[in-house]
Amino acid sequence: MNINEMARELQRRLKRGRFVHSVGVANTAVKLAKRFGADETKAYVAGLLHDCARQFENDELPAQAEIRGIAIDPVERAMPLLLHAYIGAKMIREVYGVDDAEISQAIWRHTVGAADMTTLDKIIYFADMIEPHRNYPGVEKLRDLALSATLDEILLTALSESIIFVVQKNSLVHPDTVAARNFLLLNR
Repeated sequence: MNINEMARELQRRLKRGRFVHSVGVANTAVKLAKRFGADETKAYVAGLLHDCARQFENDELPAQAEIRGIAIDPVERAMPLLLHAYIGAKMIREVYGVDDAEISQAIWRHTVGAADMTTLDKIIYFADMIEPHRNYPGVEKLRDLALSATLDEILLTALSESIIFVVQKNSLVHPDTVAARNFLLLNR
């Protein structure tokens, strides 16, 4: 499947707003890839398909994860929306014919992060936060960082903001998000 075919199939499967968001992430990921020397095509494909599993409702995600042999930890069981990243990482091969470990990993990690993230992982995580259709307090500060800071500085700020947001909602913080932030701090 070429990129145009992927986009048409994704558009068919997702709600309009989610598809528009996905295209925004893809375009933002390309800009970040140019700035940080990553593969622009991989960045586009990963950005485009990062939310492909959002075609499923939240209550369907645990069953979809189990079908694909994805282990579900207690945090994910309590917050099944997180599973869309892992399911999407598998779906890109099943539905879109993308057999690329780097793209799959970036999609897997785009929601909660991970320790030792690659450049592509970081780009997709951050592009998802700052794409042009996102509108929340602090997004402009993050967009400004994309123009001036290093990728690790950007990611550290993004992870910190994500943790603060989740804590203020009195929600669970995924251990991979904490591990990603700690990894960056320990390896400065």
